[in-house]
Amino acid sequence: MSTEHRRHDTKIAVLLRTDLAPWQRLNVTAFLVSGLGAAAPEVIGEPYEDADGVAYLPMFGQPVLIFEGTGETLRAAHGRALSRALPRAVFTADLFATGNDDDNRAAVRAVSTAGLDLVGLAVYGPRNGVDKVLKGARMHP
Repeated sequence: MSTEHRRHDTKIAVLLRTDLAPWQRLNVTAFLVSGLGAAAPEVIGEPYEDADGVAYLPMFGQPVLIFEGTGETLRAAHGRALSRALPRAVFTADLFATGNDDDNRAAVRAVSTAGLDLVGLAVYGPRNGVDKVLKGARMHP
């Protein structure tokens, strides 16, 4: 087993609005990162297996860094992610009132880009590009 720390050329990051309840932070994070594997399959590592040969699903092959910021920080980060054309996922406040994927997509589709009430943003890309997108955010405590 390797204990060597590997520095990745890319970064997976989630930015959460600071006023979310703990359950909302967890829920938003889970939803946001779920799309990255489909959009960027290179982020997925190999399947896991325990010593008894029981198989487990693969996970990301690199850490997911969690940040927090104000609504304004989220809006600015969203704009920077769009301008850099980085793979991204959004979670809006409206999604807390929906109960399925169809309604989630309809809720986002119903609002202009500038009008999205963002509570979370996931972004993936080159380290320096993601760092620039997250300017003004701080690591989640």
